[in-house]
Amino acid sequence: MKAAAPDSGETELIERTRRGDTQAFGELVRRFQRRAFAVAWRLLGHREDAEDLVQDSFMTALDRLDSFETGRPFGPWLLRIVVNRGHNARAARRVRAADELPAGLAGNAPAPDRAAESAELGEHIDAAIGELPERQRLVVQLHELEGFTSAEIAGMLDIAEPTVRWTLHAARKRLRQDLADWKEDDDA
Repeated sequence: MKAAAPDSGETELIERTRRGDTQAFGELVRRFQRRAFAVAWRLLGHREDAEDLVQDSFMTALDRLDSFETGRPFGPWLLRIVVNRGHNARAARRVRAADELPAGLAGNAPAPDRAAESAELGEHIDAAIGELPERQRLVVQLHELEGFTSAEIAGMLDIAEPTVRWTLHAARKRLRQDLADWKEDDDA
């Protein structure tokens, strides 16, 4: 599938950045920072690590901007850098894994029974997603939770768009089965 062409403003920003215009690079960061953070968050699940990954990815993109193919959209290229560096960060983090502290309770929290029910459901959903193979898990998170399209995910993960759709279909099917089994156990 052919990638969509970038808008003329994006191409101009890239060219200006190549010539050393820091304001042009700042505009590229502003345009793509939110999406890059969303991908980084889904990969790492920790705010500070995701922020570091985004910053590192933008610096890598700046360093490698001369290798960027003019006429192609910048977003998928940048998000591919985020995904690659995120996988590397996750592998490195496995070596230094630590338990997270539990979140504090808010003063206007829901009733305890509702909060427990909601937390239990969230735990079951998180556990079911966590049991998916890595590609299925990442595709589900990017599509269902972050709202990326199949084409955008295909560009980020460097796979064909039909593969993304099939992966999403297989993941949804498995999640329905896993969560149906939990619901049956809960009803018993």
